[in-house]
Amino acid sequence: MKAPAGLDLIHSFLVLAEELNFRRSAERLNLDQSALTRRLQRLEHGLGFRLLERTSREVSLTPAGRSFYADNAHLLTRYGESVEAARRIAEGKSGLLRIAYMAFAATELMPMAVARFRQAHPHVEMELRYIRTQGQKLALAADEVDVGYLIGPFDHTDYHSLTLSSEPLYVVAPRGHALLRQAAIVPADLAGQDVILGDMREWGEFRWRLDDLFAGEGVALRVGLQASNTLALIGLVAAGLGVTILPESLIGFLGRSVEVRAIHHPGFRSRTVLAWKRSNRSPQVRAFVEMARRLPARR
Repeated sequence: MKAPAGLDLIHSFLVLAEELNFRRSAERLNLDQSALTRRLQRLEHGLGFRLLERTSREVSLTPAGRSFYADNAHLLTRYGESVEAARRIAEGKSGLLRIAYMAFAATELMPMAVARFRQAHPHVEMELRYIRTQGQKLALAADEVDVGYLIGPFDHTDYHSLTLSSEPLYVVAPRGHALLRQAAIVPADLAGQDVILGDMREWGEFRWRLDDLFAGEGVALRVGLQASNTLALIGLVAAGLGVTILPESLIGFLGRSVEVRAIHHPGFRSRTVLAWKRSNRSPQVRAFVEMARRLPARR
């Protein structure tokens, strides 16, 4: 069996079969008529049978040509669609973008960037995954996600890292708690308080960050209870079992059963960074990073 004819030869025949005119077909294909004639001859030679009857007055399809056209006419449409689909992927306007995020980015940073990106790139499929910071580092390394919203800092030679926010930390206390009567809360005021924090499995990176900050002030937090999610933390605080510490991004979602006060210290802040592999040159990633970069930062 002979090798199949090239797509350019079949494409030329399909246009000829539609136009039944060499001049118009050549114009559509951006060829001269002699080049088009050579293409048809090569195709017929490769197939071993004639596709067109050509006289001085007209061009018509042979019975074999009509059959060949009927079976292959869809190639023109499919070819055009495939070229357009590939172009959208190459330009970052289509394809798949996998985004990981942790709790502090879930309320504003990630949703705002996703909303604007989706508006600008409606054909890009997005996969959003909640993964704690340590898990995101593993997922990025294994190419399971493309970009990640992590608790910063994150400095690694294999990754780009963009700081998106540096937000103050707040004490969350039950209504009427003694700390709320102070004009300002400083780190030392948390010494001796019953503190409720997220457990190490889900909140490890944040816990390590808090330990470093308070240790720098000579304060050892007395952690009485731990919980894995924000709702549980707030419920325990509202029940009068202690106070907790959260970044500003979560403060607007706490409800009326608790009150908050900022910790007055310039170093007591939580950073959120966007990280992606240096080797990931996906146009979708580049476009998303630029979208996230242009959003107003929380400072």
